[in-house]
Amino acid sequence: MPLICPSCGNDRNFLVKTLQMHVVHLEDARIEVTEESRPAILEVLCDECDTALNFEDFEDSLRKEVQLTLGAR
Repeated sequence: MPLICPSCGNDRNFLVKTLQMHVVHLEDARIEVTEESRPAILEVLCDECDTALNFEDFEDSLRKEVQLTLGAR
């Protein structure tokens, strides 16, 4: 089942908001990333009309494809 916005019918462009955490280590004038998490998907919006879509309602294969593409969990 393809992804289609229920409000405007858009089936091509969607905004996926993610959150990724980084632990940084500061030493002298250097900053190093010591740990970083995989991004978590917070929200999916239609890029045409800004309607929020429930990521949990996506078909399993589509949800996994989005997560794999973004390297998300």
